[in-house]
Amino acid sequence: MKKIASLVLISALGGVLTLGGYKLFLEKDKTVVVDTTQTTPNFFPTSNVNTLYNTTEAPDFVSAAENTVHAVVHVKNVSMGSGQMTFEDLFWGRNSQRPQLGTGSGVIINADGYIITNNHVIKNSQELSVTLNNNKTYEAELIGADEKTDIALLKIEADEALPFVTFGDSDNAKIGEWVLAVGNPFNLTSTVTAGIISAKARDLSGKSIQSFIQTDAAVNPGNSGGALVNTNGELIGINTAITSQTGSYVGYSFAVPSNIARKVVEDIMEYGNVQNGILGIRGGALNSRYSDELGINDTEGVYIAEVVEDSGADRAGLKEGDIIKKINNIKISKFSDLTGQIGSKRPNDVVEVTYTRDGKIKTVNVTLLKNQTYTMPLVGEVKNVKANDLKKLKASNGVKVIKLNEKYRDYWTRNGVEEGSIITMVNDVEVNSIDDVQKALKNATEFESLKIELINTKGEKDRFNFR
Repeated sequence: MKKIASLVLISALGGVLTLGGYKLFLEKDKTVVVDTTQTTPNFFPTSNVNTLYNTTEAPDFVSAAENTVHAVVHVKNVSMGSGQMTFEDLFWGRNSQRPQLGTGSGVIINADGYIITNNHVIKNSQELSVTLNNNKTYEAELIGADEKTDIALLKIEADEALPFVTFGDSDNAKIGEWVLAVGNPFNLTSTVTAGIISAKARDLSGKSIQSFIQTDAAVNPGNSGGALVNTNGELIGINTAITSQTGSYVGYSFAVPSNIARKVVEDIMEYGNVQNGILGIRGGALNSRYSDELGINDTEGVYIAEVVEDSGADRAGLKEGDIIKKINNIKISKFSDLTGQIGSKRPNDVVEVTYTRDGKIKTVNVTLLKNQTYTMPLVGEVKNVKANDLKKLKASNGVKVIKLNEKYRDYWTRNGVEEGSIITMVNDVEVNSIDDVQKALKNATEFESLKIELINTKGEKDRFNFR
């Protein structure tokens, strides 16, 4: 056993001496440097642009969030809704309507207590109250609302100057830009979520009448009417809708652009209603299929299929076949781009329209006019009439039929009614403008028949009664 231990010791000693001799006499000297500084690695983009990105930089949401949460309020709406009929209701002959509580969000836009929210948040309200971030609650007054844009304006009387959010320019918002959504989802007050702008000028209706900012910031029931702000804390949208099969957030949310929301509330404050300016064209966005049908090569822009008589577009010289490319130097790729730009303007505003005609780019200034047309149920499109048209048919008042409803065209033509006829009365109310027509229809009860008196193109008076 002692011999084995001696052999192991001798072997180990021999190895140490051999390695030491190699290190001392044969191996060349090398200097070892230990770097104790921490460096950030360089990351190269996948494009060929000679640019480096500093990955240590990240968006700072703290300041924007702190400024916004104090200006976003909790809106409560008490309305009357039809509940399930109970045995007691039947026995006592009671009405089944019950008070219902709805909640949403709102954004304070000035120190005097004006608050912007969604129309669907306050719709059918019997009582409205607003709770601030400091837990103070105030009764709110509805100043006005616009169902088309889903924007409403409230007012509270506070005993102090209120924190508010300043409007940003939603036209300058970029796809990929970081944004914050601030609101009260599920009654969880002062909730902040972050995301990016996923798309602009989104139309959820399929009728090219909407122009939403789309984001992937988490928005849930209760967020409606809340703020969408950029990293500077500027209001660039009012959170309005989500796309979901469950009713809760699944990836995308939509906001009314601030330029449209601001214009709506300013109109309500100044005029009491929304002032809509129109360009005066009918058409559609181009794509490969539509372009092939038209026999043109262009696949971007809005194709003008028809110019409305006496509209701003008509007076400016726009024609059928023109393709709108820009409005005020903002690119127009689809019809909702056009809707978004015109929706932020008023009658008598002037917009610069860039368009192509026969392959040549042209620019013209167009003065937007108040809407002169209205689509009547069953009848079709009518417009405010000129004095010459009244004189021609010996009518003293009325609105002019410019396009018959395609579904009922055969009925009208069989009864001698053609485009150019003058409708003089609606539901026994004399009409002088499309505003009068809308009022006469609005004041009718749900089950009231539609009664129309008109003068056809032969100068003959006739009456129609629809049940």
